[in-house]
Amino acid sequence: MMKEFTIGEKVRVIVLPAYLKTADPRPMLRPSNTIQVGEEGVVLNRNPGNYWSIRFARGTFLIESQYVESLSSVAE
Repeated sequence: MMKEFTIGEKVRVIVLPAYLKTADPRPMLRPSNTIQVGEEGVVLNRNPGNYWSIRFARGTFLIESQYVESLSSVAE
């Protein structure tokens, strides 16, 4: 099941991916420990391939929806 988020929505990391890809014009790979499980970010954009641009304190990364959950769904 593909999760859908809205632009500006707050999300939380539930599982760390094997690596992170920056959301720069020339993406670079970063180690997954750049962010932590439980870290919160803001959805900036939807990208092809079920990837979302999400801004965290240490940068903006392209992350698949399976690795994050909406904070609004947690509150419900």
